[in-house]
Amino acid sequence: MTKKQLISRLAQIVVVLIGISFLTFLLTYMSPGDPVRTMLSATGVIPQEELVQSIRDEMGLNDPFFTQYFRWLGNCLHGDFGESFSFGRPVAELLSARLWPTLKLTLCSMVLMIVISVPLGMLSAVYKGSWIDNLVRGFTFLGISLPNFWVGLMLMLVFCVWVHWLPVICSVGDFKSMILPSVTLAIAMSSKYTRQVRTAILEELSQDYVTGARARGVAEWKILWLNVFPNSLFPLITMLGLSVGSLLGGTSVVEVIFSYPGLGNMAVTAITSCDYYLIQGYVLWLALIYMAINLVVDISYNFVDPRMRLKR
Repeated sequence: MTKKQLISRLAQIVVVLIGISFLTFLLTYMSPGDPVRTMLSATGVIPQEELVQSIRDEMGLNDPFFTQYFRWLGNCLHGDFGESFSFGRPVAELLSARLWPTLKLTLCSMVLMIVISVPLGMLSAVYKGSWIDNLVRGFTFLGISLPNFWVGLMLMLVFCVWVHWLPVICSVGDFKSMILPSVTLAIAMSSKYTRQVRTAILEELSQDYVTGARARGVAEWKILWLNVFPNSLFPLITMLGLSVGSLLGGTSVVEVIFSYPGLGNMAVTAITSCDYYLIQGYVLWLALIYMAINLVVDISYNFVDPRMRLKR
């Protein structure tokens, strides 16, 4: 990626972020419910009309839409996303605090997924049409079909309730607490990526350079690991980038099931509490993560595929 292309991509990210911020603010502005009434009800205070209007005036919620939006956008540019109604803390502080637990869960899930999907996908491709291929494809079909919430509940039933090996409630500092959420996420992802690895390997195995290498007597394992696998990474890196962005954005269902203190669990609390500032900050954060990951993936193409460097 050239310097000009990088500047162009950064400009696109800024434009997209502004558009997303406007749509997010507009949707929360038009959504039913009153955050002030919700906040007062949560604290046990009867939301009388005079008190509600007084707080709304103090918070600037009675101002015109564009006044509220540009004030909020200006504060966001200074790192101030507002204060959460439900948690009583700055949104930026909450997002930063919840990022590290979600990041650890993401890394564990991705490592498990790669360890499972790459060997199985290559094994299925090498033995295409055999009982091994059919067995692997059957397990991947089952893994894709099972919903995450059901898998999580079954794992919790077996390992937490029946055999008492793992804790039911997750905590940030306990490694055992991350095992079941990571496995739950890895099962569905590894099933999908095993099929993708199989497809990519089969496509490369049908290329002429593989036939030529075999004709020259090159060992099969060298062809597979030194030629076929590196050449099949190009489409897989894109999918890995999207998966990392999705996991960092928060896997709400899994985090809620295991009471994991991550971004997804916080987002569910914000939605149920009509916490507008937290919802807006979370969506903006999620969009920034996705675009940053996509930018990193595009840059990584230059290192994976030498042909990309030759085009510059």
